[in-house]
Amino acid sequence: MSSFRSPDLTERRSNATTVKKEMLEKFRAARQEPAVEQQRLKRIAVNEARTARAAGREAAKKVREAERAAQATRAAELAAQAHREAEQPEVLAKAEAAERGAALAAAQKAERDARYAARKTAKKIRRRGY
Repeated sequence: MSSFRSPDLTERRSNATTVKKEMLEKFRAARQEPAVEQQRLKRIAVNEARTARAAGREAAKKVREAERAAQATRAAELAAQAHREAEQPEVLAKAEAAERGAALAAAQKAERDARYAARKTAKKIRRRGY
């Protein structure tokens, strides 16, 4: 039976360096292949297209938000105008009612003053006796 031969430090070191060199060469060779380069370029193009689509969606979203804000502003203006128009007849009716009330109060005061004056003159006549 043959005995187990243990590699010494230099052999292990040289084997490790050769394995590292072989792996590095294999990696470099893989990078130099045209299929890998085409795949990398394809990935770059897909990524650029993805970012362009995302930017387009973001721009469209901002446009939609601006349109919604403008539409909300228009709706608020229309609601305020409708509210003002709805209040206008009420305000006119209140003003007319106030005018009628003031005219009625003035007429009632004039009647009351006329009755008071008539009572005063009647009282004076009764006191004088003629």
